[in-house]
Amino acid sequence: MHNGVQFALFGTCDGIMRYVSEDGEVLRVGLEVKSKQTTSAQTSEYSTRNGPKEDHVKQCVCYSLMYGTAAEPIDYYVILYVNASKKSWEMSADEFAKNPDIKAFGIEITDDMRRDVLDNFANIVKAAKSGEPPALDIANWTFNNFKRACAAGLSDEEMTQLEREVAAMQRSGLPDFKKRQFAEAYEQVKTLRGAV
Repeated sequence: MHNGVQFALFGTCDGIMRYVSEDGEVLRVGLEVKSKQTTSAQTSEYSTRNGPKEDHVKQCVCYSLMYGTAAEPIDYYVILYVNASKKSWEMSADEFAKNPDIKAFGIEITDDMRRDVLDNFANIVKAAKSGEPPALDIANWTFNNFKRACAAGLSDEEMTQLEREVAAMQRSGLPDFKKRQFAEAYEQVKTLRGAV
């Protein structure tokens, strides 16, 4: 129960490790492994310059709530990106340093981070109960498990707004693969909407 709304968190973390500090304190540290297979650039210095992806951090925050307790909290997490797509079998030390096979990030999970995630879920449940869903986030379309329902529920006005957003993204400085992703998602929304 959070903000007067009841909902459940579901998922399984990749692991919980125990770290013993020099003074003997035992800390539970969560582990989340993310495999990257599309391109070697996924773990490059440039791609990871801003740290772990925000949705991966939020996933770890959820796991800290699910698997931590007051007596044994999980306030730390390691997000490990594993790159299965090698740039080359023979790289110089400098090239390998710029495109490593793995990249790890340590995060400290705070109560504010937990509250933000729970607030978001509570707002989603409230919106669903009131029949006023949030605007469609086309950036998260790929992993949306409710594509048909989302597409069918869009009004003509919402479709026009979505078309404007995608057009703006096409004119932006986003990488071509991102522009293509948004355009393909929009076309899929139109196709699904027409099929209903």
